[in-house]
Amino acid sequence: MFITTITGNKGDMIMDMAQINQLVGTIDGFVWGPVMLILLVGTGIYMTVSLRFLTWRNLPYALKSVFGHDARTTSRGNGDVSPFSALMTALAATIGTGNIVGVATAMFAGGPGALVWMWLSACFGLSTKFSECMLGFKYREVNAKGEMKGGPMFTMKNGFKNRKAGLVMGTLFAFFAVIASFGIGNMTQANSISTAVQTTFGISTTIVGAVLTVLTLAVIVGGITSISKVSSVVVPGMAAFYILAGLLCIAINYENIPHGLYLILMMAFDPSAVEGGVVGTITVSVMNAVRFGVARGCFSNEAGLGSAAISAAASTTDRPARQGYISMTGTFIDTIVVCSITGLTIASSGVLGTLGADGKPLTGVGLTMAAFSTHLGVVGSYIVSIGIILFAFSTILGWEYNGEKAWEYLFGTHKYNIIYRVAFSLVVFVGATQTLDLVWNLSDIANALMAIPNLISILVLSPVIKEEVFSFQEVIRQEKAAKKALAHEAANESVKI
Repeated sequence: MFITTITGNKGDMIMDMAQINQLVGTIDGFVWGPVMLILLVGTGIYMTVSLRFLTWRNLPYALKSVFGHDARTTSRGNGDVSPFSALMTALAATIGTGNIVGVATAMFAGGPGALVWMWLSACFGLSTKFSECMLGFKYREVNAKGEMKGGPMFTMKNGFKNRKAGLVMGTLFAFFAVIASFGIGNMTQANSISTAVQTTFGISTTIVGAVLTVLTLAVIVGGITSISKVSSVVVPGMAAFYILAGLLCIAINYENIPHGLYLILMMAFDPSAVEGGVVGTITVSVMNAVRFGVARGCFSNEAGLGSAAISAAASTTDRPARQGYISMTGTFIDTIVVCSITGLTIASSGVLGTLGADGKPLTGVGLTMAAFSTHLGVVGSYIVSIGIILFAFSTILGWEYNGEKAWEYLFGTHKYNIIYRVAFSLVVFVGATQTLDLVWNLSDIANALMAIPNLISILVLSPVIKEEVFSFQEVIRQEKAAKKALAHEAANESVKI
């Protein structure tokens, strides 16, 4: 087959590429099948219960930590960037096209009920994200330049009692992380940007690709410091803008919210409760809702994939558990907040199941654009396009850092990082100007193969995680008591005055 691809005529080549795409798609469906989803969600459930639901109970504390002053300082402990900057770098890699396109795809393929399963996967994903980021910080190292390097590969290398197993699994994770960084973290994001710009503004993909390449290299050449600075501006700014726009759409459609929520909740557990024809040509089952909801939820917030742990390792803080709590808020922000805005906007707009100009049901970015445009008009399409552009660009930056540290692990030195940075920037141009069906599927497979060793390491090192969590609980208690005492003292002073 492959000889025909090289020497045969054009028709044979197209047919062979179609066969390759079909094969890769089959493998992709297998690796993201029931076994993988059970491992992802099962690990989250196990860790949530093992940690006595402290990741849920301490979520308010974690959110206060993120938005407090301490998260923005570098005076507590050693590291390269502040805890807030580390979180924004991780969010840069997770808040991307999945929050706009992925949610719409899940709701089309799995029905509105897929959103419920995204929420449930995120709830248990809090514990998974906490665990991998806490371990990534705990077992990090310092390279010859004095920069932090960490993540699941170092967790396995330094945390496993069986050193050989740790090295093998760490190498596998790093290898697949590098592949994923060029695929889902680079080419597919660049392609989303160039497509959005060409569709909305009419600028050619070649020009977009060239500009993206220059901008990417200009940012990543400065390493984690410059990446985190850009991410700390772009991520919260764009997220706030997108959330406000989505809330406006939902508010305008307030009369449809009850029906939208009804569809979401009922079709998550009992599709037969909804009369036929409500969602047009979409065929829905509970299994589809579970599959697409869980898969897209985990794919969007990356809980279990281990990539966020690489950024967490660069943080300046004093305790692994503290960074774990800060990092896990990324799952909450990504799925519970941003993905929910997209999902509720689509559900309340009534566009799910409608046909496009080509006579086919709207899906992906077209579905999200239609939802935002229902009451905002053409402005809605611009909002979605700008969201894709900025979210996808921040994803490129965040994934570059993840891939670079995996690359550094494979070579055992930082000396070749510049090669990775240049190659990564050039691949941006390829992604922006080429069709990428095969790349999407290969990236999906690489993500799954990253997750497997990472999830295994979480389960193996669960005793270490529990020890850190339970010992840090006393620190949380003392901090709350100190704040309460200060508030009480301030109240007494005000009474005296």
